[in-house]
Amino acid sequence: MNIIAWIILGLIAGAIAKAIYPGRQGGGILTTMILGIVGALIGGTIVTLLETGRLQLTAAALSIPGVIVAIIGAIIAIFLWNLLAGRASY
Repeated sequence: MNIIAWIILGLIAGAIAKAIYPGRQGGGILTTMILGIVGALIGGTIVTLLETGRLQLTAAALSIPGVIVAIIGAIIAIFLWNLLAGRASY
């Protein structure tokens, strides 16, 4: 996937994940894109693991199912970020 598609997928997935995830998350548009891109990697890797049984680093595609997987991955990334930063909100 080219860099523009990564940025678009990251922006969409990160923004939707931040809107869904409870509590307040700091950061601007760059943080949202990074969390979305990391979410696409996490989601794509989990889907690949479930489909093939192999742990392979892949990213979600720029499609509706890919965006859904990236959103789920971005929610996981936000949760992990909050755990690491010590700002977990329950």
